[in-house]
Amino acid sequence: MSITQQQLLRILPNAGTKAGVFVSALNVAMQRYQIVGAKRTAAFIAQVGHESGQLRYAKELWGPTPAQAKYEGRSDLGNTVHGDGFKYRGRGLIQVTGRANYAECGEALGLDLIKQPELLELPQHAAMSAAWFWATRGLNTLADASEFNKITRRINGGLNGLEDRLQIWARAREVLCQPSA
Repeated sequence: MSITQQQLLRILPNAGTKAGVFVSALNVAMQRYQIVGAKRTAAFIAQVGHESGQLRYAKELWGPTPAQAKYEGRSDLGNTVHGDGFKYRGRGLIQVTGRANYAECGEALGLDLIKQPELLELPQHAAMSAAWFWATRGLNTLADASEFNKITRRINGGLNGLEDRLQIWARAREVLCQPSA
């Protein structure tokens, strides 16, 4: 199942022209990582939609907020060099964060994200990194079981933005789960 630009805009109405920029990249990434079928696609697009501000941001907006300031020196993220917190802030459509995650994602995608973390801001890599993250965290299985809150926790570490995620998920299911006419 491929998603169309029109479907993407119905699910993520604030995406505007970004829907056209990302639709092909999302379809390629979802196919590669077996995010196929209405249930998986709806859950994936809902999470990506929230994490990226409806495809408007492939790089975390930086304050730094108190939470972002805590990225610095976090060994669980692999941020061991001064400046890693900012350099390896969230990027991609699911906001890959931290030196260790950039290294793991880069290895999987064949990119040197340690030297060029900004590559995750490009549509094809932003989408592919999100699909890679999804697949490596076992989120297809959770999507198949409609375990949306568990998906949110694996992506976010908690339930931040849950109401927005649920609203997008409801639109995605409405758009993608309709029988074909």
